[in-house]
Amino acid sequence: MTRIKPLRAQQKPAARAASPPRKASRDVRRQQLIEATLAVLAAKGYAALTVADVAKHASLSPGIVIFHFSTKDHLLAETLRFLAIEYRDHWSSRMQAGGTSPAEQLKAILLSDFDTDVFTPERLAAWIAFWGEAQGRPVYDAICAELDAERFARTRELVGRLSAEGHYGLDPVLAVRSLECLTDGLWLGLAATGAGQKGRVTASEARQVVTASLAAFFPRHFPLKI
Repeated sequence: MTRIKPLRAQQKPAARAASPPRKASRDVRRQQLIEATLAVLAAKGYAALTVADVAKHASLSPGIVIFHFSTKDHLLAETLRFLAIEYRDHWSSRMQAGGTSPAEQLKAILLSDFDTDVFTPERLAAWIAFWGEAQGRPVYDAICAELDAERFARTRELVGRLSAEGHYGLDPVLAVRSLECLTDGLWLGLAATGAGQKGRVTASEARQVVTASLAAFFPRHFPLKI
């Protein structure tokens, strides 16, 4: 999208009213570049990504990328920030909509990882580029540590309440670590096989695995259906 030019005198007032504000245009452009960065990350990884790759994918010039993000490192950091906030807002909204009991809220948080909004091959590949590549990990730690801690604390609280209610005797920290490893592993299962490949972990299968695991941890709250 090019910068909006001043309207000529002969244009009608209605045309002026329909023009988008400059700030909205900037936000749209930045989001376009972030989405292009996600696609390039999925295809090439963190280390191999270049500003030219992102510009080409977005059908823009490299100068436009630099205008909005100044450097490649800034572009990658803002892309991760977008992913992290999108993920936090997603699980938080699902938890709030899931019900009022700790069992309902815990299940909603865990199953939200496999909604189509976040459980896509492209987004998972981008996450893994930050998780797994040496150059991406410091960026991940700097941006996501606080948001990861927020989710962990909320999940630990819910697990602690369930353990007390059901007299399970669980260590909430260890239980949450186990559940985190489970959901992370299911994400990696999709990323490792890729969409459409034989043996790919599907969202439906992932939900079944999580539900069965909740029944194993908290049988009084999640009776296993035969």
